[in-house]
Amino acid sequence: MAELHTVARPYAKAAFEHARDHDALDSWSQALSYLGAAVADDDVHRLLGSPKIENAKKVALLAEMFPEQQSGELTRFLEALADQGRLTALPSIAEQYERLRADHEQRIEVMVTSAYALTAEEQTKLANALKKRLNREISITTQVDKSLIGGVILRAGDTVIDGSVRGRLNRLSEALTV
Repeated sequence: MAELHTVARPYAKAAFEHARDHDALDSWSQALSYLGAAVADDDVHRLLGSPKIENAKKVALLAEMFPEQQSGELTRFLEALADQGRLTALPSIAEQYERLRADHEQRIEVMVTSAYALTAEEQTKLANALKKRLNREISITTQVDKSLIGGVILRAGDTVIDGSVRGRLNRLSEALTV
């Protein structure tokens, strides 16, 4: 898995820089997201990994998905991936592209897991506090996990803040057993 992310990194960076320089962040984001989801399908993944199918055919099949949205730029990008045998890396490329875009736009997705459903007011309050602390625009997604007992767990990128009762009890248990 780490190897796939390493392989995808330069392609994601190249796609992002091209999209940024040509004011096409949204269209590239949509295209890569869709292509990444398509390639994540087992049947499509096998088809693209097959040595029996020519690269030109693979690229044509993928490029057909966006005739009105993209000119030849996306096709050239897909051809470069195909030439290097990297079409199956599209899901990882799309993921890394979105991270680069979020960094560029100074925004971050935060997953909030709580023991109970948060009200709109609580979400707004939390978003404002995180915005001040992280100095970024915040987009919150919530989910409920009653096993937390109380409190919340925040996930923002690679950062995890566990303020749940369950997490505190686990830390206390570890401290007492050492």
